[in-house]
Order: sequence, then structure tokens, then C-alpha cells
Amino acid sequence: MIEKKIFGRTGHQSRRTIFGSAAFWAVSQDTADKTLELLLEYDINHIDTAASYGDAELRIGPWMREHRKHFFLATKTMERTQAAAMEELYKSLDRLKTDYVDLWQIHAITNRDEWEAALSPGGAIDAFLDAKEKGLTRYLGITGHGVEVAKLHQLSIEKYEFDAVLLPYNYAMMLNPEYAEAFNKLAKICKEKNVALQTIKSIARSYGEHQPSGYNMWYDPIDDNEALDHAVSWVLGNEQVFLNTAGDVTLLPKILKSAANFQKRPDDYTMNGDMKKHNIKPLFTHEFSGP
Repeated sequence: MIEKKIFGRTGHQSRRTIFGSAAFWAVSQDTADKTLELLLEYDINHIDTAASYGDAELRIGPWMREHRKHFFLATKTMERTQAAAMEELYKSLDRLKTDYVDLWQIHAITNRDEWEAALSPGGAIDAFLDAKEKGLTRYLGITGHGVEVAKLHQLSIEKYEFDAVLLPYNYAMMLNPEYAEAFNKLAKICKEKNVALQTIKSIARSYGEHQPSGYNMWYDPIDDNEALDHAVSWVLGNEQVFLNTAGDVTLLPKILKSAANFQKRPDDYTMNGDMKKHNIKPLFTHEFSGP
């Protein structure tokens, strides 16, 4: 069984593997419902979605009639102004068939200009604070990509009481000394402030060099079973973090199986061997502007 861990100051006992519903970008309701069976089998009790994830919120909505209390439900907005963000939240609640979400997140901050736009007066942050006061969300979070995101998240949680952050984390990314230093500093601050630390891109292989890969993802994933096991175990080897699953339903069973079988973090020799054998490279080496 996948380990549970308290999700920051929320008090929720989340499985350390969170379902990343970008996998539902363009799937049928039947496929989504079969995925629900898998999530219940592994007792996954935390869903991460976003308004920008295609049909994902629509596919999750029907589950909420019966399973709302089972899931800690998180969504996101890429809107940067107060009015647009609030309008999108109401649309998300309608699509998700719920009166509230547990966590609402400012999505995909990648540079200082976006950070300023979202977290300045009149920006999305004002909608977030209003939504929490109105009970439309219980907790607030912020997410991002690229090599600058760990530094930006530090600024975010110093300025506002965010309950969770989300950013890339894998062996190849952490070979970048600048990124590793910023990530580790962020992790220390999160621990001190009891902020949940979510991670993405655990099984990223490269930035689309092998396309078309056949997966519903903008990057190439690690799909070799042994290397995927190592990648998942490496992330879970950091006891502080949560692992958000990758954006393809066909990879989900492998990821959940690897997480359930996790015992210890692979050593550097093993991880470097996988990098060489499978041509694994850092997904982000510069400011990220999207796929």
C-alpha cells in the first residue's frame, strides 16, 4: 500500500502519490471511470486537476456524486487577474459538480513577470483570498515549471500563506546545481512553514526528442518498467515530497505499482546508469514557456 503523509497544514492524510488528472485531457468518461476503479483499488485519495487540462474536470465531475468525501480535490487556474480567475473558479466548480475545492492553485508560474501579475493587487491572488473567505476553497496553492520556479515559490510563500507548492523534481533536474540549491532551500522553508511540497515530472525522459511517443504528453516519459521503478522510488525517497502522477492513463498503473512497491531510494550509480541507457535529460534547462 502506498504510504500516507499529512498534506502540510491541511491535516489531510494524503497518499504520497497524487492522481494527476492531466491524463484526462482527451479521454472518454468510460476510460475515466475505469481509472477511478484503479484509484480506489490503490486507495488514492487526492486528485490534482486544472481548468486548463482539457476535459479533465468534466471527467472527474461525475465521480463527486458518490466519492466527494473520499478525495481531497485540487484544481488550478492560469488566469492572472482577479476577475478572470474568479470566473474560472465558478466554471471549475460547475464542471467538478461540487460546491468547493479543497485546494485552489495559481497555475504554471514560470517567470517573474507572471509572478508579479498574479500576486500583485488586482491579480489572481485577490480572487484566491476572496474564494477562501467565501468557502469556495479551503486551502491555497501555487505551481510552476522551469528552472526559476523554486526561487519564485520561495518568494510566494514568504509573501502569502500558501498551503502547498508544486514544481518539477527528478534525478536529472537535481543534477543542475542551481536548481538543486533552490529546490532544497524551498524544501527547508516548506518544512518550517508546514507547506505541502508536491512534485511533478518524476518520470520525464526528455523534451520531446522521441516524438511521436504515443503518449498523451508533451514530453517523452520513461516507460521502461525498471527505469520507471527507479524514477518513482528516487522521488519517494525524499520523505518530504508528494509525487503527482504523469499525464497519461496508460502509465498510471505502472506508476501506482512502483509507488506501492517502494522500499528505498536508488543510488547514484543506478540513476546515472538509467540516464545513459535511456538517454534521460533534464526537462527544463531554461525559462519555460510551455510545450
